[in-house]
Amino acid sequence: MKHIITVQHTQSVHHTNGMVGSWTDWDLTDLGRTQADCIGKKLKDELTGKNVIIYSSDLKRARQTAEVIAKNLGIEPILKQELRERNLGKCCGKSVQWLCANIECPETTVDDRLFSDGESRRDAWNRLKPFYEEVMASNEENIIIVSHGDLLSIWNAMYIGLPVESYYEVDIHGPAGGVSHMIISDDGKHQVRHINDMSYVV
Repeated sequence: MKHIITVQHTQSVHHTNGMVGSWTDWDLTDLGRTQADCIGKKLKDELTGKNVIIYSSDLKRARQTAEVIAKNLGIEPILKQELRERNLGKCCGKSVQWLCANIECPETTVDDRLFSDGESRRDAWNRLKPFYEEVMASNEENIIIVSHGDLLSIWNAMYIGLPVESYYEVDIHGPAGGVSHMIISDDGKHQVRHINDMSYVV
C-alpha cells in the first residue's frame, strides 16, 4: 500500500502583494512559515515510526514549506524542477494586473499559452508526467510532495485517471496550505482519503 500526501505551499509573499507567482522566486510570509510548521507537526503525528520521503519544487516558496515540514519529520527534502509551478513566461516578475491586461492568448484549450514564452497546461502536464510515473512505480510507501496549485491540479487529474483534455471540465484546485492524502491499495486501486484539507494549517 502506498500513501501519497500532497501539500500546496503555504502563504507566500505573492499572495499578499498582487504579483504573479509562477516561476518568480517568492519567500513565504511569516504566516506561511507558521502554517508550514502546523502541517509538519500534524504530519509527524500521523507518520511517526514510518519511513517517509519528501519531494519538493525547487522554487523558494515550496522549498521553504518543505524544509519546515521535513524538519519536523527529521528528514531532508529532495528538490525537483518537475514540481515547479506552470511557467507563465514574460509575466513572471509582473503584477497580476499586468498579466490580465497583457494576455497574448486567452486559454480555451490545454494547448493555449497565455504568453508565447510560457507553458501551456499540456506542456506542464508533460513535464510532470515522468515524475508522476516514477512515484507510482517506486517502492516508497509514504511520500510527501510539496508543490503549487496549478501543478497539483494536474497531479490530481492524473491520479484519478483523467486525460489532460479534461482540465477545463474538471479542475481539482485547492488553496495555499491544502493537504491531500491519496492511497494506492495493494490491488492498485486509487483512493482519495481527503483533498485540499485546510485543517492542517491551524
